[in-house]
Amino acid sequence: MWLIFKKEFKELLRDRKTIIFMILLPLLLFPAIFGVGIFFMSNAAEKAENEILKYAIVGEAYAPDIVESFSQASDKFEQVAIDGTATDKQGYATLIKNETLDFVLVIPETFNPDILTSGQHKIELYLNDAGLNKVYGRVAEIIDVYMDEYQLSAFTQLGLNESQQEALLKPISIEKQNIADDREVWGERIGGFLPYFIFILCLQGAMAPAADLGAGEKERGTLETLLISPMDRYKLVLGKFFTVSAAGIITALITVSSMALWGIVLSQGMAIEFVVEVMSMIGIVDFVLIFLMLVPVVAVFAAILLSLSIYARSFKEAQSYMGSLIMVVIFPVLIAMMPGVELKGAWVWVPLTNVALAMKELFKGTMDYFALFGIFTSTAVIAIGLIMFCIHWFNKEKVLFR
Repeated sequence: MWLIFKKEFKELLRDRKTIIFMILLPLLLFPAIFGVGIFFMSNAAEKAENEILKYAIVGEAYAPDIVESFSQASDKFEQVAIDGTATDKQGYATLIKNETLDFVLVIPETFNPDILTSGQHKIELYLNDAGLNKVYGRVAEIIDVYMDEYQLSAFTQLGLNESQQEALLKPISIEKQNIADDREVWGERIGGFLPYFIFILCLQGAMAPAADLGAGEKERGTLETLLISPMDRYKLVLGKFFTVSAAGIITALITVSSMALWGIVLSQGMAIEFVVEVMSMIGIVDFVLIFLMLVPVVAVFAAILLSLSIYARSFKEAQSYMGSLIMVVIFPVLIAMMPGVELKGAWVWVPLTNVALAMKELFKGTMDYFALFGIFTSTAVIAIGLIMFCIHWFNKEKVLFR
């Protein structure tokens, strides 16, 4: 068994494609995902903030001061004259959808700075709010100036002091006292997404060697040579299984180490505030526990992948089977991200979902360490059952020589 493992692992390390999936992807994928995401988000936000918005105002005569404010902000807004046909909601929508305008501001006839007399004014803002355009926020910046001015004027007429003004605007104030610490807040936000990337990387790390050790052996014609050897078949399977598992475990180790390494680099070298905050909260023990929980998960992946590879007629067929397995892996992680799903009760024993929930709890710092027994037990039992099935599968001639 160990001779098979040694032989297969040496051949594995000579395969450039396997090295890419085992080492390069975990080391580079995390920083690439976050780096590209931050880059495009910042660029999109900056573009939306600096874009000159084309607008039209209906009812200009009723609020000349507001109209003048938009005109003075020529570096942010550009007024466009609209014809008389666009006088209703449908007309405004057509102009905005055709990108003739970014927004239309409709000022009512009753608009009056004396709000004590006229009451509340409702200015209609027509816009396409489906994308990141920041139209509402940028328009509100100008309107809010006049809103504050009209409020102050009304309060002055009523003879209210500052305390009375505040009480009138907000008679009851709710002060939120969050009992969750910063680690728990950040862990809830990002802890649910990390298992998604980690599971996929571990699966990818084991996928290439699994396809080669089963279907690849069939295509090369070397499987028959192994079968006529005096070694028991279960030892052949276990040797291949441990090779695939080793590839997945190495990928898991590199993935977790990459998370810690790039977190330290970003926090120390680039001084990104939230990364500094998160990395200062998560200890080395948490990363070790994450890695240990991935070991039986990788064993489950290795047994399934090797079974599929043994069943497949060719390397290409094996890859098609394994590609569909990604959806099976994603589903338990998505369940862990759903509201109300916590690492309690029966969820402790649900495979993959329990590991994803445990990772989130470790990042939050609220892990119930007694739950680790259920997590390891359930995942290990399933892994052993799948290994036994893989051995049974390998002993069937009709499967090996389809």
